[in-house]
Amino acid sequence: MRIQIINGPNINLLGKREPGIYGAESFESYLEKLRTAYPDLEIDYYQSNIEGEMIDKIHEVGFEDAGIILNAGAYTHTSIALQDAIRAVTAPVVEVHISNVHKREEFRHKSMISCACLGVICGFGLDSYRLAVEALLHCRKDSIK
Repeated sequence: MRIQIINGPNINLLGKREPGIYGAESFESYLEKLRTAYPDLEIDYYQSNIEGEMIDKIHEVGFEDAGIILNAGAYTHTSIALQDAIRAVTAPVVEVHISNVHKREEFRHKSMISCACLGVICGFGLDSYRLAVEALLHCRKDSIK
């Protein structure tokens, strides 16, 4: 079973960018722990600061992978194009945010992609990704029954 993680703009700066909000750990370091926790899963990772490249990746994996975990960063709040890409593919997509966006600036309260996603997980730090993996595994088990 393969799950694709797609991170958007500025997520490449985790560990350096606003550690009071996003923590001090890099995503690459966390990803190693996540892969160790789920040895039977193939967890692929992709990051881009460019909206079109994220859309291309969704198109590339969205008909083959068991699920996509998407942290679209600031594009969450602006991108109808990402919403359309999510709707276009068959893989379930879980929207993830490291911080609780509802405790932050008001413009972060509205997601343009949530309506196309299986669900949304936010506010649990990097553990939000593990929770998304669990959600996809649970979803997969339900679809097999």
